[in-house]
Amino acid sequence: MRRNIGAWRRLGRLVHLRLIVPLKRSRHSPEFTARGTAIGLFWAFTPLVGIQMHLVFLTWLCMRPTRWRFNLLVGLAWTWVTNVLTMWPCYYVFYVTGRLMLGDWHLDFAYHDVVEGLKAAFLAGDDFLSSVGHVIKALLADTGLPLLLGCLPYAIGFGWGGYLWSVAYLRRRQARRSGALGEKAQPVTGGA
Repeated sequence: MRRNIGAWRRLGRLVHLRLIVPLKRSRHSPEFTARGTAIGLFWAFTPLVGIQMHLVFLTWLCMRPTRWRFNLLVGLAWTWVTNVLTMWPCYYVFYVTGRLMLGDWHLDFAYHDVVEGLKAAFLAGDDFLSSVGHVIKALLADTGLPLLLGCLPYAIGFGWGGYLWSVAYLRRRQARRSGALGEKAQPVTGGA
């Protein structure tokens, strides 16, 4: 039991250091930083584990000339919400959601069958790139449309929710900091 508490504390500390601290340290407007959170979470909740950070960077490059710029480092950090450890459960949830969105209400798709099929495709390659190629072929052949369609509600929902949460969090933080600075700046008047 004690080990589990220690592992949860380490995970909480890691989340705090990698996700919350970059938000706190950002010197930009809350909206600028929150857009980074939104973009990072959007790409995090797609079935593109392994290239999500690259997609955030490409999005950043495309958005640089526009007024919809965002904090690149915050965006990159928030892609870590999903990772190799959470990839298979996320893929399964995306797949089931996509099948339901396509009108397939027969809940005959077991977690084991979906995940093992994707894992077998990943292990079929000799190196990382060929493994990714095999997974892409498997996705396009069997599970691709439901997986890609099923990720959309999560990518959009978590991206939008992350934006709203970040803006609110950063505005509260700014208000507290400006209030604390305002109190320090006021001269102390003493009585006679």
